[in-house]
Amino acid sequence: MFVVTTNDVPGYRVTQVLGEVMGLTVRSANFGQNFTAGFRSLGGGEMPEYTKVIYESRWEVMNRMWAEAQGRGANAVIAMRFDSGSIGSFTEFCAYGTAVVIEPIGQQAPPAPQQPAPQQPAQ
Repeated sequence: MFVVTTNDVPGYRVTQVLGEVMGLTVRSANFGQNFTAGFRSLGGGEMPEYTKVIYESRWEVMNRMWAEAQGRGANAVIAMRFDSGSIGSFTEFCAYGTAVVIEPIGQQAPPAPQQPAPQQPAQ
């Protein structure tokens, strides 16, 4: 399945638009992550504890969006975007796009990619 931020997929044409799909999660860091990140913030720089939470959250919402699109019969999601916001001390993450059915134009279109295994951020 293709998931792209563009409004089309080169070498393919959209044959059906199945509507908006999304994945949503609300997260917070655990006590240990907050404690450790608090000390790191004194020196500045990246806080890998929070980077990991955000990376995992984005992966989760992408998978939920992808599953919803598959459930509707889509083989691609176009115009995919991420959004985030805060609800008190929690962070909401959302991935959304348009579920579509695409077909190759001619014989030159590359095959659709398989869903990759999640990768963990560098520690």
